Amino acid sequence: MGDKPMWEQIGSGFVQHYYQLFDLDRAQLGAIYIDSSCLTWEGQQFQGKNAIVEKLASLPFTKIAHSITAQDHQPTPDCCILSMVVGQLKADEDPIMGFHQSFILKNINDAWVCTNDMFRLAIHNFS
Repeated sequence: MGDKPMWEQIGSGFVQHYYQLFDLDRAQLGAIYIDSSCLTWEGQQFQGKNAIVEKLASLPFTKIAHSITAQDHQPTPDCCILSMVVGQLKADEDPIMGFHQSFILKNINDAWVCTNDMFRLAIHNFS
C-alpha cells in the first residue's frame, strides 16, 4: 500500500472504517462527522453531527452488510480528499441493492473527518 499516493491510502482507510462502523453499529459514526458536516441521503438534507447520526440510526433495518465494488479518491485544491464509492448492500431480508456514495474528507486537528456525504441507492424508476 506504500506505493499508492497518500490520498488513496487515506481514502481507502476511511471507506473501510466507515462501512465497518455502519454495518456493526451506526451510532458510532458520529465520531467521523463534525458539527458543520452535511449529509444528503436519498435527496434528504441533514446538517450537523447530531442530525446525521440521528438519521443514520433511524434507518428502518436491523442488520446491513455493504460490499464495495469500486472506490476512487482524489485530492482537492484545498487539501481535502474526494472519495466516491460504488457497491452493493443487503439490508435485513431485502434483495441486494446497488448504491453510490461520495465523501469529502478534511484533516482537522490531525484527524480526518467527513465534511460532506452523499448517498443514493442505484435504483432507477423511469415512469
